[in-house]
Amino acid sequence: MEYFTLTKTIATEDQGLLLKDYLIELGISKRMLTDIKFDGGDLLINGEHVTVRYELHEGDRLTILFPKEKVSEGLKPSPIPLDILFEDEHVLVLNKKPSMPSIPSREHPEHSIANGLLYHYKQQSVRLTVHLVNRLDRDTSGVMLVAKHRFAHSLLSKAQKNGEVMRTYRAFTHGMLTKRQGTIKAKIARKGDSIIERMVDETGQEATTHYHVRAFDADLNMSDVSLTLETGRTHQIRVHMQYVGHPLLGDTLYGGTRERIDRQALHSETLVFPHPMTDEEMKFSAPLPDDMKSLLL
Repeated sequence: MEYFTLTKTIATEDQGLLLKDYLIELGISKRMLTDIKFDGGDLLINGEHVTVRYELHEGDRLTILFPKEKVSEGLKPSPIPLDILFEDEHVLVLNKKPSMPSIPSREHPEHSIANGLLYHYKQQSVRLTVHLVNRLDRDTSGVMLVAKHRFAHSLLSKAQKNGEVMRTYRAFTHGMLTKRQGTIKAKIARKGDSIIERMVDETGQEATTHYHVRAFDADLNMSDVSLTLETGRTHQIRVHMQYVGHPLLGDTLYGGTRERIDRQALHSETLVFPHPMTDEEMKFSAPLPDDMKSLLL
């Protein structure tokens, strides 16, 4: 598959609409429409090329031909094992293992989830590039959502902004939170000149994290916590837990120690999202990896 195509039959209630307005209602952004018009895509009604000024008629068969997916020349396919939980022609859901970056870096140019996805697509003989809907830090494990083409990515990104993509994380923190549940609402900004570290700062972006303490142990001085995100800022959970005085176990960047685990004890446990084409509610979960299981209270 080099092109993704979408076919629709025009219903009675859409008769008389201009094609441009119909496409916007479908969720096709102005930028994407420009790409379709000028970057190798096409708009067909009953097999014939039309412009966005075409007036729709009941029963018209619309075919939207999206431009070819462009694979970055700097991204190389690598035979990295992927734990795929679900896949169709629009989305892919996987369980990311710890110690695996989501995208290539200077230190790991060919050993990321993105490299593995390219290899997976190559084995399927499809020409796709990588569209990560949510990224996980290198040492964070669990459920990740991937769009397989730009239209699905656009729709899922919009759903995410509208709060329709729900993520639940599991973490183990230093200390015992005084409240069994609560909300942390604190803006997050880049820390100084660091390209990695973040901090709570009024100049930053809005960030909201809800938490629920599942269990705690006074002797071990640690808590087992479930967290849900309203926003998806870089390092949001890690920064917010440091901010309230309970950094994650193993998270040395934000005040944790590695006495019990050698990475931040953070796992993307469940993911719920509307399927971009059918709007069906999709729900997936990933079990705790062994190093976090050993911390269970």
